[in-house]
Amino acid sequence: MSKDIVLAFSGGLDTSFCVPYLKERGWAVHTVFADTGGVDAEERAYIEARAHELGVASHLTVDGGPAIWNGFVKPFVWAGEGYQGQYPLLVSDRYLIVDAAIKRAGELGTKAIAHGCTGMGNDQVRFDLAVKALGDYEIVAPIREIQKEHTQTRAYEQAYLEERGFGVRAKQKSYTINENLLGVTLSGGEIDHWKAPGEGARGWCKPRAEWPAEKLSVTLAFEQGVAVSLNGEKLPGAQLLAKLNALFAPYGVGRGMYTGDTTIGLKGRIVYEAPGLISLLAAHRALEEAVLSKQQNRFKPDVARKWVEVVYEGFFHDPIKTDLEAFLASSQRCVNGEVVLETAGAQVTAVEVRSPHILNAKGATYAQSADWGVAEAEGFIKLFGMSSTLWAEVNR
Repeated sequence: MSKDIVLAFSGGLDTSFCVPYLKERGWAVHTVFADTGGVDAEERAYIEARAHELGVASHLTVDGGPAIWNGFVKPFVWAGEGYQGQYPLLVSDRYLIVDAAIKRAGELGTKAIAHGCTGMGNDQVRFDLAVKALGDYEIVAPIREIQKEHTQTRAYEQAYLEERGFGVRAKQKSYTINENLLGVTLSGGEIDHWKAPGEGARGWCKPRAEWPAEKLSVTLAFEQGVAVSLNGEKLPGAQLLAKLNALFAPYGVGRGMYTGDTTIGLKGRIVYEAPGLISLLAAHRALEEAVLSKQQNRFKPDVARKWVEVVYEGFFHDPIKTDLEAFLASSQRCVNGEVVLETAGAQVTAVEVRSPHILNAKGATYAQSADWGVAEAEGFIKLFGMSSTLWAEVNR
C-alpha cells in the first residue's frame, strides 16, 4: 500500500517534478498550496488543476494571508530593516507553508513531509528547521536527492516531466519564480550568471515606459506600529498590503536586484519586487523617527538586524525571535498617527507625518528658533566636545 506524504506545492517546476517522483517511489502524494496572497483566482485554479493533472491523492488550498500578516509582516515592519540592509525577506512565507503542511499531515495521520527545495539554496534550511521545531517528522526532499546524480537539475526535471506527458510553462524553463503577499522573487537564467535581467524577469512592477503620468498619493494610519487603514478605509492587514501592492506596482516601486550572503555560504542573486511592503516600511519609518526617542532610534536597528538574520537563516521558532519581538513590540507603543506617501515612479517618499506623539519642543524648532541663550549653547558645546577638544590640545 502507498504511504501518505504531504507535499508543499506551488505548481512550479520543482514541486511539479516532486509529484511523479514521489509516486514512483510508493508515496500517495497529498499537496497543500498555502495561498499567501501572491496569486489571483486564475492562478489558484491553475495550481489546483496542475496538482490533479499530476495525479495527486488530494489537494488542499489554504488561505495564508492573515497568518503571514500577523506572523511576519507586523514584526518585520516593526523591525524596519532588510537583510544586509536591502532584501525584504520575501520568502518568509515558507514558515507559514510549513504550518499548513504540518496541519494537513495531522489530518491524514502521517509524519511524512516533502518539499521542492534544492540543495543549493536557503529554503531547504527554512523548511527543514521549521519542520524539526514542530515535531518528529520524516522530511523528503526530491530535488536534493536527484542532485546526487544530476548537476543540471532544472533541465533534468523538465525532461522528466515531459517524458511523462506533463508540460512545463515557458517562464518556468528560464526562471524560478516565487509570488506571495509580500512580493515576487525571480532567480535563474541570466540572473544567476551575473548579467542584466531579461524582459521575462519581471513580476508585478511596470517598466518606466508604462508608469502613470500623474503622481500617486496615499495616506496610511498606524496604531502601535501596525498599519490599520489606507486612505481612511479600515482594512484587515493582508487586504491592506494587497491594496498597496496594486497601487504602487504600476509605478515600479519596490523593484530591485539583490546579491547577498546566503545561509549556506554561496552568493545569492535575485530580482525582487515588493511594492506594498517597501511603501509600508517607508511610512512606518517616517512615523517612528518622529516619535521615538534618540536612544530608541539608535539602539533599535541593532535588535532589528538580529531579528532579520534569525528569520532569514531559518530560526523562525528559536526563542531568541520571541525575545527580540518583545522589545520591538514595546518600542511601538507610541507609534500612532498618519503618514502621507507620494511617488512619481520607482521611489516612494513620506511627505507628511501627523501624530500626537511627535517629539516637538514647545519653545524651539531645529535651525529656526530656540528658547535658550548663547551662553547655554556655548556651555553645551564645550562640555559635549570636552574629550575631543582635550585630545587636540594635548597632542598638537
